[in-house]
Amino acid sequence: MKNRAIFLDRDGVINVDKGYVYKKEDFIFAPFVFETLRYFVQKGYLLIIVTNQSGIARGYYSEADFLALNGYMLKEFEGEDIKISKVYYCPHAPEADCECRKPHAKMLLDAKAEFDIDLEASWLIGDKESDIEAGLNAGVKNLVLLGDAPKSKAGYILKANEINKTREII
Repeated sequence: MKNRAIFLDRDGVINVDKGYVYKKEDFIFAPFVFETLRYFVQKGYLLIIVTNQSGIARGYYSEADFLALNGYMLKEFEGEDIKISKVYYCPHAPEADCECRKPHAKMLLDAKAEFDIDLEASWLIGDKESDIEAGLNAGVKNLVLLGDAPKSKAGYILKANEINKTREII
């Protein structure tokens, strides 16, 4: 039997998006994120983060800075009994038009292959339409947008920072 996953964007879903967050002191976990992700784990979902990090290519921070913050985030989740299966990230600027940057599906498809994921039984939670497009491009059927987008292709639209409400639909 294939695995089910919850694909999560980072900035704006897991943490408050302050723009190009790369320092631990600027990383603020979104309200209710620990309770919500723990709920998903209890429901048998793998948790996979897929995040565009163009701040690396733009020179705002280094890949080492990103990896250090990533390590901090994963340790905090571990302390809350939440296992993140993997963090996939794209370090490229939008102009690079790489295959890994959302709205392209490469990060999700790589996760599908690595973790034997049933994309149709999985969910994606993002805060930008590019997240939703990546989910659609990969074949994820269940899409949640956290934020305002009147013309979103997401099946569910919730207010920003309301990840806790996803427990009512997943």
